[in-house]
Amino acid sequence: MDNFLSETLRAGKVLLRQCGEKARHLWYFGETYGSFGNKAFIWETADMTLKIGFVASDAPLAQEALDVLTTRYGNVPVDQADVIVALGGDGFMLQTLHATQDIPTPVYGMNRGTVGFLMNAYAVDDLPDRLVGAERTRINPLSMSAQTMDGQTHRAIAINEVSLLRAGPQAAKLRISVDGRERMDELVSDGVLLATPAGSTAYNYSAHGPILPIGSDVLALTALNAFRPRRWRGALLPKTARVVFDVIDPDKRPVMADADSQSFRNVVSVEIKSNPDIQHTLLFDPGHGLEERLIEEQFV
Repeated sequence: MDNFLSETLRAGKVLLRQCGEKARHLWYFGETYGSFGNKAFIWETADMTLKIGFVASDAPLAQEALDVLTTRYGNVPVDQADVIVALGGDGFMLQTLHATQDIPTPVYGMNRGTVGFLMNAYAVDDLPDRLVGAERTRINPLSMSAQTMDGQTHRAIAINEVSLLRAGPQAAKLRISVDGRERMDELVSDGVLLATPAGSTAYNYSAHGPILPIGSDVLALTALNAFRPRRWRGALLPKTARVVFDVIDPDKRPVMADADSQSFRNVVSVEIKSNPDIQHTLLFDPGHGLEERLIEEQFV
């Protein structure tokens, strides 16, 4: 494979010399064009400009950036773009990933919000070069199916986490099963959540759950202020696990389910599993990828 890569790059250098000023970028963004490792290469010339689809939150800072960047680099609809650039904060990045989950286009975020854990630094200059040189991270979301007291079934996708939260003055009582086997007959707590590696630094980390390496095939099951078992903090589960939470005494102790801010009240049973059929591709500046950010977060 290394010899193949070397020969391919050597051939590329020859092509670059032959094309002269017309050759612009060596660009990768998916497997459509044949790949080795995590990168697929195509040549872009002056007649094949990188098509960027810009989207922005409603925040004034994001809208101002949208005007500046689209004036300079143009703009195409996201379903026609080679890459999507999202301008906003982490919340808007999640919205963008949800909105584009049916297309394979990678998403590059620039921070025009607050925390910006999933975003790159904002800069106007040299954006095409930054996109070409960006590192790629793939993530799979969670699929949630929630049964409510009125007999309805609600489905949602969560990139960060699915959480069950008490919806009344009394603590929730939950039964936990993993892959069809009961693992805890009663958890008394303010709630519980199941987080992906990408979401492990969000609500999960605030609840003292573990930060997961982005490439790990693991999910974090984290209790929220557990009362019984008093010292139980949670568990690490394989990515393939199917987790079911059954609500005990839902009339007296109502519970709501939340999947990336999509909320459903009065749930009685919630099933969660990783969804391998949906894959999001995020782009990060070299040296500032999601893996590095997860490591940095643990030493703050």
